[in-house]
Amino acid sequence: MQAKAPIRVLVVDDHAMVADGLRALLETYDDLEVVGAYQDGQSALDHCAIAAPDVVLLDLNMPRMNGLAATEILRDRHPGIAVLILSMHDTREYVATAMRHGAAGYCLKDQPGDEIRRAIDIVAGGGRYLCPGAEEALEPGPEGSEPLTSREQTILLLLARGRSNKEVAHELDISVRTVETHRKNLKRKFGISSTAGLTRYAMEHGVLQGTGFGR
Repeated sequence: MQAKAPIRVLVVDDHAMVADGLRALLETYDDLEVVGAYQDGQSALDHCAIAAPDVVLLDLNMPRMNGLAATEILRDRHPGIAVLILSMHDTREYVATAMRHGAAGYCLKDQPGDEIRRAIDIVAGGGRYLCPGAEEALEPGPEGSEPLTSREQTILLLLARGRSNKEVAHELDISVRTVETHRKNLKRKFGISSTAGLTRYAMEHGVLQGTGFGR
């Protein structure tokens, strides 16, 4: 019987001690293979095609390119790679925003090593993982309280100015599919069923003047 290939993991954290600690932890498992460690999202993106990880273990706050932007681009360019956010932030806004950007899982840095390992197994197998603290943070809040991400704010503004999905994608250097996903999220948040309705909302709430994004 052929042995199962190890899960290939890429570690991305701007704190060298954290990255080294994660690498040391993961290398204690025979069925995990650390294929690289980088200190910012851009470096991870630059090497992803060569490293070919199954899972990217990604911090949120990093120089050059933060974890949210890196997650979105990774999911766009490499849909087969699962992104597992490993962060110290347990607030609802951080967790919800990371999951909306395409993360397969969210794990807090203070979780035991075995729990981080379990999270890697779950997302590598195509599942969704939220550690206990993150799961509580993702519980629905009061209606209408879900904030817009900065990218959603920008896309709402461009749509309100009459840009097509293709034009928005070109201007922001993202895929049309990613724009469509953001547009669906905007409609869901505002309870609006059409793009025309989004444009009307933007005009009524001052978005064309650059204000009122979060109302």
